[in-house]
Amino acid sequence: MKLVAPTSAGKARRLLPTNPATRRAGLAALITIMALLSLPFIVRLDGSPHGNWQQFFGRFHPLVVHLPIGLILLVPLLEVLGRRRPALREAARFVLGLAFAACLAAVTLGYLLARGSGTSGATITLHLWGGTMLSICVLLSLLTRPAWTAGDAPRIYPALLACTVLALIWTAHQGGSLTYGNGYLTEFAPGPLRRLSATGVAQVPTRFQDSFYSMHIFPVLNANCVSCHGSHEVKGGLRLDSYELLMRGGSDGAVIIPGQPDRSILFARITLPTDDKHFMPSGGRPKLKPNEVTWIKAWIQQGASPSAVSLTGVSVASDSERPKELPLKPVGDYSAMMPEIRQMEQSQGAKLVPISSNPSDGLVLTTVDVAAKFGDAQLAQFQKFAPYIVEAELGRTAVTNASFDTLSKFTSLRALHLEGTAVTGDGLAKLAPLSQLTYLNLSGTNVTSAALAPLKAMKNLHHVYLFNTPAQPASASDAR
Repeated sequence: MKLVAPTSAGKARRLLPTNPATRRAGLAALITIMALLSLPFIVRLDGSPHGNWQQFFGRFHPLVVHLPIGLILLVPLLEVLGRRRPALREAARFVLGLAFAACLAAVTLGYLLARGSGTSGATITLHLWGGTMLSICVLLSLLTRPAWTAGDAPRIYPALLACTVLALIWTAHQGGSLTYGNGYLTEFAPGPLRRLSATGVAQVPTRFQDSFYSMHIFPVLNANCVSCHGSHEVKGGLRLDSYELLMRGGSDGAVIIPGQPDRSILFARITLPTDDKHFMPSGGRPKLKPNEVTWIKAWIQQGASPSAVSLTGVSVASDSERPKELPLKPVGDYSAMMPEIRQMEQSQGAKLVPISSNPSDGLVLTTVDVAAKFGDAQLAQFQKFAPYIVEAELGRTAVTNASFDTLSKFTSLRALHLEGTAVTGDGLAKLAPLSQLTYLNLSGTNVTSAALAPLKAMKNLHHVYLFNTPAQPASASDAR
């Protein structure tokens, strides 16, 4: 008998589907690949939120997405170990099939999450494309594996499996950048690898480098907002990584209206109670510091200029001049008082919002929903909870100088907002016992310079804002 080596054409014929079932499987795979490739063009991410049901199901994406990751990484291990234990190689086929099903579920939920929440951006698009290509690689690996196990195609399946792992790493990098910031996997990588994978991040503006916007407003937005409103992720069609994009606004329109902070969406969102669904920054991030909120308000009120070097009545100490922050003093556990706190909130409308899940971090008294009706009598009723209140947001309320008697009992107070109220400063000396107080906003009141004299003895009070008051400094350099 004469043995004849199979020709390349013969090998090719052996790789082609030879029975109806196999041909049907190949056709189904082709349709699936075409459907996956068409998803980005069918499901358009327009930066606007859509149906609540899309967000509901989409939020299962972070849970489901870890399933294909583990399954895909398990396949090469099973294939290697299967050389000695054939049962493991059979398990690899089953695991690969599960991985493909999990990929389809993760991609579907990812699109629902992005479209439902109104999220778009370069990194979102790359992450979705990565999930699509990863699914296709897994499917092709699944299709070529039978020929590999039969010895007909010894290189195609291993090559596809390697591409699958690389696609997984790249897609995971994009997902990590969305959650933890740009360059999540490559931040501490060796130099050449970091340069290869570099992606755009928000940069400090090169124009007007010494302006108040560049020095103080942009850093606040960059640290707290750009992760959701930057080049890699754009929620609500809004980007905040440049002055031009900030002023352009998003799907809800302009977010900054120069001269009118109370009509500016951005300022409204950062001053909402932290439990409000529209509060920003979202995602459980902490609220902006009181002085940062004041900077943003004053900047908007004075024209939201990209080039103004200083703002009237606002002074920011340099790093060398800036006093050290006081260590946060625990306020004690108020958990047992929560039923009483909730009852007080229902009767008053004002809220006591926890700083964090740790009770010892304290509470914030917020009156934004009932400001016009909240006066000295209402404030006095919160005196029982005074030891636990670290910030009192009384701006634009009906409180008067009489409130200082009550506020003197708020011994844990670190920040006090009285902007836009009727206080004139008489009685400010009663705040002297508040040793933790570092921030006091009196902007838009009738406070005089003489009334401020007692504050000079409060050594820890480093931030006093006097914009649009009789005590307003003649220049920013004269402000405290």
